[in-house]
Parts: sequence; C-alpha cells; structure tokens
Amino acid sequence: MLIATDRQIKLSTMTGKLTGFKAINTNTVTNEFCQKMNKTESICGSCYSMAMLQGSRKNCQPAWQNNSEVLSQAPLSARQLPVINERYFRFHGHGELINATHYQNLCSIAEHNPATTFALWTKRRNLVKGNKPANLILIYSNPTIDRVMNNPPKGFDKVFNNVASPRTNENCTGQKCADCLECYRFEGSSVIVERVKIRH
Repeated sequence: MLIATDRQIKLSTMTGKLTGFKAINTNTVTNEFCQKMNKTESICGSCYSMAMLQGSRKNCQPAWQNNSEVLSQAPLSARQLPVINERYFRFHGHGELINATHYQNLCSIAEHNPATTFALWTKRRNLVKGNKPANLILIYSNPTIDRVMNNPPKGFDKVFNNVASPRTNENCTGQKCADCLECYRFEGSSVIVERVKIRH
C-alpha cells in the first residue's frame, strides 16, 4: 500500500454550475469538521457535497479520500506538486480544509503554478495562517444563512454569503461561475451574496 508521500493528487473536471473549471476536491463525508457542521443550522446543514457524495457522486469518494489523505498528512514533495494548465482553478468544489498542513499544501500548489489564479473557500479561519501566495484568492465562506457579512475577515480577499430570501444585493444569481468569475478575480466585489435553495 502506498503511503501518502508516494501518492499523487487527483484533479477533477467540474460539472453543473462549475462547468469549465478543474478542481482539487477532498472527501466531505470523512472530514470531521464537515460532519459536525452538517448537524447544525448553518448552511452546512444543507450541504450539497455531503448529499451528493452519499448519493449520485458516491463513486468520487475514493479519489477525493486520496486527496484528503495526501494533502493533510505531510508537506507535498516536489514531485507531488501538480502542474496546472488553467487560467482559473478551484480548490474545493467539494470539501473543506482538514488541518493546517492541508492549507499549506494548497499554498505550495499555488506557488508552483504562478500563472494560474486559485480560489479557495473556507469556513476555517483558524487554519489560514502564514504568507498567502499572490495568486491565491481566499474567500471566507460565511456559515450563517441570512446574516450577510459586509466585509471579509482579516487575511481574506472576499466573503461568500448565503441568503434564503430575496435580497437587493444578490450578485451570485445562478449563472455558471465561468461566465461570471467574480470570485476568481481580485478586482470586483469583495462581498458575494447568493440565494440558495435550502435542503431539508
């Protein structure tokens, strides 16, 4: 059996709203933070990733579990750093930071690919420490529905909010991300507001 330091990261081609993007995903189902948050009244309580990985996307779990282990267990070696030939790239179309090692490894991937702009959503402010690569957009994923944050937290470039009822300041309105790119460019709004359909 290969240990984490021998294994390669698996890239995903995204679908749906994220069509046109490639991503490095991790396994939401085995992430302890996600498990706890999924039992709360936060946006995580209606997590699309948790539902999909236990249903229609169950077959993705082995590849994304591989990524969870490789990214969280040890610093990536030079040969484990993937070459990304994309203008924009998403960290975590599925998944969340597992620990500080995971975050540092994502930073190493960004530094290894300076021509690509990376975007990372996270709720785990406590894990985002140290120098941030110049080509990494950090987006704080506000867990509280209908409580819009009007400024990103310190160290973040943007904040992503979820609302359950119509708001005049909605600027994420269901179009494909590749047609908008508001989250994938440093310029533009630092406050993103999306209306979501809450799963019950």
